[in-house]
Amino acid sequence: MNQPESTSQAVLPTWVDSSLLQGMLRGIERESLRMQSNGFLSQADHPKALGSALTHPHITTDYSEALMEFITPPQDSIAKTLSYLTDIHAVVHRHLENEERLWPLSMPCMLDNEEDNIRLAQYGSSNIGRFKTLYRHGLGIRYGRRMQTISGVHYNLSFPDRLFSALQQQETDPHLRQLSAQDYRSHRYFGLIRNFIRLTPLVMFLLGASPSVCKCFMTGREHHLLPLLKGTLYLPYATALRMGRFGYQNSAQKQLGIHYNDIQGYLDGLQKAVKTPYADFSRLGLNDAQGEPTQINDHVLQIENEYYSLVRPKQVPQAGETPSEALANRGVGYVELRAVDVNPYSPIGIDESSAGFLEVLALYCLLQDSPALLDAEQEQIEQNQAEVVNRGRAPNAHIVEDGQDYQIEAWCQKHLDAMQPFAELLDQANTTQLYVQALQLMQQRIDEVDHTLSAQVIADTLTHGGTWNFGSVMAQQHAAVYEQHQLNPETQAYFDELAQTSLQQQQQLEQDTDISFDEYLAHYR
Repeated sequence: MNQPESTSQAVLPTWVDSSLLQGMLRGIERESLRMQSNGFLSQADHPKALGSALTHPHITTDYSEALMEFITPPQDSIAKTLSYLTDIHAVVHRHLENEERLWPLSMPCMLDNEEDNIRLAQYGSSNIGRFKTLYRHGLGIRYGRRMQTISGVHYNLSFPDRLFSALQQQETDPHLRQLSAQDYRSHRYFGLIRNFIRLTPLVMFLLGASPSVCKCFMTGREHHLLPLLKGTLYLPYATALRMGRFGYQNSAQKQLGIHYNDIQGYLDGLQKAVKTPYADFSRLGLNDAQGEPTQINDHVLQIENEYYSLVRPKQVPQAGETPSEALANRGVGYVELRAVDVNPYSPIGIDESSAGFLEVLALYCLLQDSPALLDAEQEQIEQNQAEVVNRGRAPNAHIVEDGQDYQIEAWCQKHLDAMQPFAELLDQANTTQLYVQALQLMQQRIDEVDHTLSAQVIADTLTHGGTWNFGSVMAQQHAAVYEQHQLNPETQAYFDELAQTSLQQQQQLEQDTDISFDEYLAHYR
């Protein structure tokens, strides 16, 4: 369905009342590598005391067996979300074995020369478990396993239905007024997504915390990074190398042409990618010499989740649904903001100020005009992103927006000023000062570039004598915080029970397997 342009105003509409924002929900997914006491990536299995990574709702693994992922359920305040995330970290810390620690940086801890020592995540012998591991094997042969050791923070956010209902009543375009509530909500969320993509350089500048990498991460790769000191590479003015060409990027996806101008176009693009063979991946073959599968298929995407994007439209899938089917059936339910580095100074990878800033930014993106994102603008945005990733703190760094050239601080300032009333509105809705204070902290980073997280990381890496030393010091400090965190008996019992239940659920899945994995895979292929 072609959806017409919104005619909303480019400033905070006067009729938007703080009560319309009550009922916002947010959740966080935080990734962190398990690190051995010698600083190298853990080779150990996921701790059994934490339950099954396949079926546990809050503690799982991402690409590798050592890359943990902590997931909060949706909460009605930032404080509750961060508190829940802290509980998860404390639970995990209690069950780490052999003096392992959680690595606090987005870019990985020490990796040795053998890619195979980055162990793929294991999910047991059920068909779905083996499928998940095979998917990761496919990622490894397509992009290399090192790329998959990068950690991030994903911030999930939904706005209340009453806000969308009020917005729709204010529309002057008859087509938009006639959309179903579901279609209108999706239309507005896609507007948010387009604007968030336009403003990702702001996120990278203010929250970027990966200006340097351990030299081991670049093994076997050509690069333009410079030595900061022994064992550490960097770029002098970088902010978020995780978001650049050494991070989650791949050329096959660049050619997809997936756009965010409406939900149907997005879903069509995704489906095409999941069903279209890609010559480079075909050459890798589907099976090894022994006939064992090595990737799910040779398509541009093995599955939909392989599409790396800065922000995703999401809907909670029901049993048996793919993410696309969930979106097609029920529209966009929330957005996942994915351009966020792990904050190494926070024991849980994100702090209250970053969360508050992201929510103000998301509301700002939702309520602004959001014209279609066409190829020429997309190309300019990618140039802006590369500029901020590689040299965002440089005195002459600049951003081009609407054909105008801005010094980066001036561009950040322009948007931060425009976001102020949105922060005040969120403070009113939540009876707090968190949101305005979050913008005040971001203002300090614009005023003085040395206050940005990326500048602090460089300074502290120099102070401690390298990435590994800095990361280890922070990991030790964070471990002390987890140790001191008091888990109430109900929380402890809840997580103990979840661990047991998840192991039983995995066992049940393994017993219920009634077709061979070969048949299961053939059916998917």
